Amino acid sequence: MSNFRLSFEFFPTKTEEGHKKLLSTRDMLATEAPDFFSVTYGAGGSTRDRTLSIVTELNELGVPAAPHLSCVGDSIEELRDLLNIYKENGVNRIVALRGDLPSGMKASSGELRYANELVEFIRKETGDHFHLEVAAYPEMHPQASSFETDLDNFVRKVEAGANSAITQYFYNIDAFYYFVDRVQAKGINIPIVPGIMPITNYSKLARFSDACGAEIPRWIRKQLEAYGDDIDSIQKFGEEVVTAMCQELVDQGVPGLHFYTLNQAAPNLAIWRNLEMDVEA
Repeated sequence: MSNFRLSFEFFPTKTEEGHKKLLSTRDMLATEAPDFFSVTYGAGGSTRDRTLSIVTELNELGVPAAPHLSCVGDSIEELRDLLNIYKENGVNRIVALRGDLPSGMKASSGELRYANELVEFIRKETGDHFHLEVAAYPEMHPQASSFETDLDNFVRKVEAGANSAITQYFYNIDAFYYFVDRVQAKGINIPIVPGIMPITNYSKLARFSDACGAEIPRWIRKQLEAYGDDIDSIQKFGEEVVTAMCQELVDQGVPGLHFYTLNQAAPNLAIWRNLEMDVEA
């Protein structure tokens, strides 16, 4: 457990009120001494400036910040400029993604089309300066033509120079184990860190999960549906379910946990503090 890592993800806010909440959340989560905070990057680079600003502010507490960087919609020159800015600001970890196309943008936008091309480009431009995280999809990327194709795409990202991976969130723990077994059978042995999504709002979670291909097992769905608008019961049940899943993952020796915070502190802290760890992470 000595190499176990903890990380929390934020998204750039659009309002001053949201920004103050983000910084308050940062302060609370920093008490757990995470290895890094990550900051998402809007479709087509739409939050580029806010991502850079937040990365700078997150660093103020001494917790390294890892910006997401996507290649869809950005030119080679824009990506090169961003990499140089991040280097100048002391950033040494990047989450490298293909990224989503904003509505109205053509699929051919940008000079790099896939995450493996972005990883290869970053390595060519900056050598080993950055620790590169890539995405993994235990239940298959929603746009992949098949599970096998998705596995091959993941292998290409690793072969291009990725150091470790963070998964899409999941509630089907067997899917995670199966994915890890399959990529290891292909000779891939980088750390694959489970992405964790607390359950706090069922209707929003259901919409998001349907869009991103993360299955909510029937027994969880039915129980959440039974609670209706009882937010307290939904959150209590969600905390129990996700804590139990995380505890099993920890017991099975996962290399770390990555929490999708949605810029909230309490649900993530509750799960993390519920876990029984062999040593302090």
